[in-house]
Amino acid sequence: MINMTYRNLLSSFKIAGMEVKNRFVVPALATNYGDANGNITKKVMDYYIARAKGGYGLIVIEIVAVDPRGRAIPNQLGIWDDSFIPQWTEFIKALHKYGAKVAIQLHHAGRQCAKENIGGQTPVAPSAIPCPLRKEMPHELSIQETYEIIDKFGAAARRAVESGVDAIEINGAHGYLIAQFMSQYSNKRIDEFGGNFEARMKFPKKIIKKIRREVGNGIPIIFRMSGEEKVPGGRDLLESTVVARVLEEQGVNAMSMSAGVYASLEHMSAPSEFSPGHNVYIAEAIKKAVDIPVIIAGRINYPQLAEEIISSGKADFVALGRVSLADPEFPNKVASDTVNEIAPCVGCLQGCLDYLFDKEKMKISCLVNPFVGKEDEWRIKKTNVSKKIIVVGTGPAGLEFAWVAAKRGHQVICYEKNSLIGGQLRIAGIPPTKYELLNALMYYKTMCDKYNVQFRMNTEFTKEMVSADKPDSIILATGSEPLIPDIKGVNNPKFINAIDLLDSKCSVGENILVVGGGILGAETADYLAERGTSVTIIETNAGIALDSQVYVRKYLLQRLQNYGVVCYTNAKVKEFLENGVIYESTTKKNGIFTSSVKTLDGFDNIVLAMGVASYSPLYNEIKNLVGEIHVVGDALKIGKAISAISNAAECAILI
Repeated sequence: MINMTYRNLLSSFKIAGMEVKNRFVVPALATNYGDANGNITKKVMDYYIARAKGGYGLIVIEIVAVDPRGRAIPNQLGIWDDSFIPQWTEFIKALHKYGAKVAIQLHHAGRQCAKENIGGQTPVAPSAIPCPLRKEMPHELSIQETYEIIDKFGAAARRAVESGVDAIEINGAHGYLIAQFMSQYSNKRIDEFGGNFEARMKFPKKIIKKIRREVGNGIPIIFRMSGEEKVPGGRDLLESTVVARVLEEQGVNAMSMSAGVYASLEHMSAPSEFSPGHNVYIAEAIKKAVDIPVIIAGRINYPQLAEEIISSGKADFVALGRVSLADPEFPNKVASDTVNEIAPCVGCLQGCLDYLFDKEKMKISCLVNPFVGKEDEWRIKKTNVSKKIIVVGTGPAGLEFAWVAAKRGHQVICYEKNSLIGGQLRIAGIPPTKYELLNALMYYKTMCDKYNVQFRMNTEFTKEMVSADKPDSIILATGSEPLIPDIKGVNNPKFINAIDLLDSKCSVGENILVVGGGILGAETADYLAERGTSVTIIETNAGIALDSQVYVRKYLLQRLQNYGVVCYTNAKVKEFLENGVIYESTTKKNGIFTSSVKTLDGFDNIVLAMGVASYSPLYNEIKNLVGEIHVVGDALKIGKAISAISNAAECAILI
């Protein structure tokens, strides 16, 4: 029986002759789980099978290269040769078992390649203009080379259909090669492929015609496009409506809408600064321009919003990219009316974006769901021996451990010295734009309750409790404590800790000095300045919030600037005064560093945000009192939440 609350989301809908069982789409999202030769690995299959099992109606398999010279990432999947057909056939059959329709997204990155990803070759583009992010001068395609790439799209589509796909998606979005030809931002040609609108549209039109000749009329073609490129000279929404009409006339059967290019990448993968559903206005405009289905992506984070988008006719399908990372079971949970168990995307960008571009990792992950990319390796299996486990601390690491271990069949008891769960993640959810971190805590608590985790709040665990509770294992998830460096005058009882301030344990005056300009200090300043407080930040390093995710930082710094927050960088505090500091300022001129000692004073309050240190004093006290003890999260090593949660999950599946 269909859940009537979400009857539109759960209803079937057709793209040409392809009937999709619901309105949930996994859009093409680069994982880098393939191998260096473009092959489908077991990790790729496990990742997509989990989402097919999770109930998604249409799965668009990530950027798939039609040409090895067009790979955006080193382990991008390929379909540039007939030798790929057998593995694609096996893969698509596996997804079909769960009722999902499958599309392959045909892709060429053009100038948005790095030489290291394409065997040292020079990237190609319609014009010899570097991508502002990649910064590599591309080779300008000749007319003949352009037609050769058109043929490669056609041949790749044929291979996809021979492999059993239900639809073809063409990537004309996000500043990749087709988008480069379509946009005057990147196409400066004056020939048959550039110089005016008609010429710029020739490349995608030729690709569509070529694909149609190769695969016939029975296979739907979806075209992915950025409705707004969000760069000076880039395509705007009005022109995109014209483009969509042209594409429909060429035989495209659905439009899949997004936004941005590499130079405006935060619109491709938006941080929590962007409101949920921030691209819906694009879908609404395209819907009015065409008579084919429209798919929309962009922080559609919760099912009530998704239902509203579909029921109001703003779009026909919702593409849940990072949401499908956070919870591969999202559609099934909507259908079973267990939406409170949905693991939320919190817009942190730590795993989906930063890990992908981190040369030490180069594979996506997820802060809330550390099982991404480990779907088979990290199975939550029932334990053969149920243990009584005490978890000390209910920050994100403690909560993640607790619910996973309890699901496996262990008896888990959490001790928390405070009245609220969440630890530092709860505090991190208080500053502006960070609220969605609290959604993650609600999810963890829901899962703990589901698996009967016991909570003993307002209770500090002591070594005497070990003999009383007689646990088999103890998990120390005691997090961190404020770092107070050895600086003259720092131990003034009038000074306020940033964490206490954010937790409303104290109040401040109208003119505040925040000492420490990392993410904690910067977000504390954001929190204060939003309320009209005059704020100054002093930071030892050369910039503010350097430990923050790059796009989170971009918008945080914009807000601080708009509020008039004064920032002193390269400024090392030497001594604390009653109402200020003495600091050493370092400047560089003509390659020569000079230092001078200055005074900064006249403040109502001084707020300390000088970092944190691991906190696990119980370890040495109890390590010989219990058979098994583990330290997880920040109590083990200070790092980002994504590392703490992953570390705790791994511990829980192994214990």
